[in-house]
Amino acid sequence: MKSTLLCLSFAFICLAAWCSLSLSLLAQEKTGASSVIVVRAQQKPDKEWKEYETRTLAQLQGFDREAVDQKLDEYGGRTDMKDKATGFFCVKKIGLRWWLVDPAGSLFYNKGVVSVTFGKSQVSEKEVESKFGGEAGWANSAVKMLRESGFNGTGAWSHESLIKKADPRLPYTLILNFMSGYGKRRGGTYQQPGHVGYPQDCIFALDSGFVKYCDESASQLDSLKNDPYLLGYFSDNELPFPSDALDKFLSLGGGDEGCRAATRWLNDRKGGSADIGQINDEDRAAFLELVAERYFSAVSQAIKKYDPNHLFLGSRFHGKTLNQKPVFTAAGRHADVISLNYYNVWTPSPEKMQNWVDWSGRPVLITEWYVKGADAGLSNTSGAGWIVPTQVDRGLFYQHFALSLAQFKGCVGWHWFKYIDNDPQAANVDPSNSDSNKGIVSIRFEPYTPLLDKMKELNSRVYRLIDYFDGQNRQ
Repeated sequence: MKSTLLCLSFAFICLAAWCSLSLSLLAQEKTGASSVIVVRAQQKPDKEWKEYETRTLAQLQGFDREAVDQKLDEYGGRTDMKDKATGFFCVKKIGLRWWLVDPAGSLFYNKGVVSVTFGKSQVSEKEVESKFGGEAGWANSAVKMLRESGFNGTGAWSHESLIKKADPRLPYTLILNFMSGYGKRRGGTYQQPGHVGYPQDCIFALDSGFVKYCDESASQLDSLKNDPYLLGYFSDNELPFPSDALDKFLSLGGGDEGCRAATRWLNDRKGGSADIGQINDEDRAAFLELVAERYFSAVSQAIKKYDPNHLFLGSRFHGKTLNQKPVFTAAGRHADVISLNYYNVWTPSPEKMQNWVDWSGRPVLITEWYVKGADAGLSNTSGAGWIVPTQVDRGLFYQHFALSLAQFKGCVGWHWFKYIDNDPQAANVDPSNSDSNKGIVSIRFEPYTPLLDKMKELNSRVYRLIDYFDGQNRQ
């Protein structure tokens, strides 16, 4: 009997100690005094797993995690900080920070999700009928979930004809595909993972017919120019702007209009007949800026001609283009915001982001980023996002990455890629979207709750986070 009582007493002491420790850890988390969080990740299924320090709301000393953003208007802007209301979204630098300003004049930070659609999956199409009673029911459910998770917009490739009918509405963006559309008509393009490919990575900005095509294509925007919920337009996605564009254009041969334009430009620059052997890096940088200038001037002029009310959000830069100052300089002369898809890093680089703003003179919008979970039952071989063990880890990464974006004064928002997982059985899909856990829901519209909980925790406090960061460092 005595032995039994001793065992019970020992068990009670252990339980009490465990409860005390749990409460202590909970208290540390609430006060921002918790220890460093480490998340395991791999860049591809065949790469080694490594550990990465990961910052979350729990690591922010002195930040009140209990309170959420208050006084939001119908667009999701903060009514406690106002600027001039124009009836449409605009962009403005206020003090040291760039902001979007919503149609009601409230300062606005865009938190969106890309490709809010059920896509080409037969499984998803059947689920739309059985689970939501049709497309309209799905759209209302999707918008409700986004709002409840703290998102205030949709990104490129969303099913906007359905989503805009949801009540209440969400701000949205549209992608216009000027260059890829022109290339499809002209000929010479092909599909690459994630984007359209061009001959030798040479876009058709120097073609004489490109400006006319942009004007014809943009004429459709007249019907959208009075919609206050339209945030703005992307002109294309992930166009190539290689540093050796001049060499590549010249290699296309005299039958190509871009090659002939490059030859004339080089001859004029060198004061006579010139060849590739005479090219230096200054020539290459100048020509690259010329190509970008031709592209951005053509698409910007077309957009603003038919819709002067909405923002031109750039062309979603990616990859090596993120290091090309001449391209950012040209884009900044025409775009209101520079959009870019930011992959291959665990932590956003403040120095790199500052370069983008300094080179362009414009703020940035991060239009693609994500991480995949190994617990979703998908092979995760396609796409640029890294892999983490669980959906909880996906949520931790979301907070880590988003905190760096919110802290940077030149960023006006982010779009998570994307709404729904890839279906490995879906036919005729982009090869970068074939078998990966990218979504906030599965192909059967089952929400990844651990991920969404972490998203909501941060999204619903983003304005308070911005105030917290700006209060720490006002320089």
